[in-house]
Amino acid sequence: MTDNEQLIHNFYTSFNNKDYKAMQACYADNATFNDAVFKNLNSEQVKAMWEMLILKGKDLRIEFSNISSDGNNVKAHWDAYYTFSATGKKVVNNIDARFEIENGKIVKHTDTFDFHTWSTQALGIKGFLLGWTTFLRKKVTAQAMKNLDGFMKAKV
Repeated sequence: MTDNEQLIHNFYTSFNNKDYKAMQACYADNATFNDAVFKNLNSEQVKAMWEMLILKGKDLRIEFSNISSDGNNVKAHWDAYYTFSATGKKVVNNIDARFEIENGKIVKHTDTFDFHTWSTQALGIKGFLLGWTTFLRKKVTAQAMKNLDGFMKAKV
């Protein structure tokens, strides 16, 4: 296992152990994060996002696999199992992750998953019918960012 692969292995092991501080330590001060819900997060926001998700995700469980690297680029797959708090519905989210590593830290992290599949599980019929629309994506992103902002402000 390369050093960069070990970093990502440590990141997901920390995630699995619900150790958000160890996860946060994997990110550089100039890190960015993107996925289908959380867009263009800076280092402070991504660190807070993981803390929020771990603290609020009472039944959150993950499995990770297929960590591989090509120089400073690392790929991994992970599956998240949890109850979506807004609806009480069970979700299994299959996620492909890409990382850029510099000086032993994550500088860019992009998670990719099927938003329509996720929204169908998390939101039920509404997600099934509207999960392919820009409208629902924007609405979910706005709510997620509002939750993250509130979480960050409450910590201050």
